[in-house]
Amino acid sequence: MSILAPSMLSADFKILGEELKTIEENGATYLHYDVMDGMFVPSLSFGPAILQSIRPASTMVHDVHLMIEEPIRYIEPFAKASADVITVHIEACEDLDATIAKIKEFGCKVGVSVKPKTPVSALEPYLDKIDMILIMSVEPGFGGQKFIPTSLDKIAEARAMVNAKGLNIDIQVDGGIYTHNVEEVLKAGANIIVAGSAVFNGDTEANTKAMMEILNKYE
Repeated sequence: MSILAPSMLSADFKILGEELKTIEENGATYLHYDVMDGMFVPSLSFGPAILQSIRPASTMVHDVHLMIEEPIRYIEPFAKASADVITVHIEACEDLDATIAKIKEFGCKVGVSVKPKTPVSALEPYLDKIDMILIMSVEPGFGGQKFIPTSLDKIAEARAMVNAKGLNIDIQVDGGIYTHNVEEVLKAGANIIVAGSAVFNGDTEANTKAMMEILNKYE
């Protein structure tokens, strides 16, 4: 099943409750929550308090992407704030095995992400311990960037690697995805699409419906 995970970073926070209701009513089942520390990436964003405050307003899967140095320090607060999935960057972890174990300790699904310059093969030793691979198709830290075309090869490589081991692992892709290129991403092997600007810039309802119309072709 193909899943739309709108990135809350691009939502209009003046009407956040309305935005979340709109995307959920029109087919989005994940809410992607970008956490940035100003160190691993240049930008700053949200902490666990915001996640905790919006949890009662949504039944979507809360998908937390930690773009922070040594994310093991923040697994517990985000898990306790009701994260369902916690994704960390392989590049940010001194001990990825310990970080994965910490996420599992709190009952969350485990995602591991690679930046554009990190080969997908770096994830191979961890495949039997994780639930999701997140392939960044832009440099993390800012919204509205253009999709890096070589990401399609990385997606296909990740899907082949997962299939070769007979594992049931989601492949999520984040960055520069719009209605004009999402089919390429799905055909390459992704099944969870993160979209920020493509959903929240302009008419959120129409944008969500347009993305879901395409994703629903790839069950």
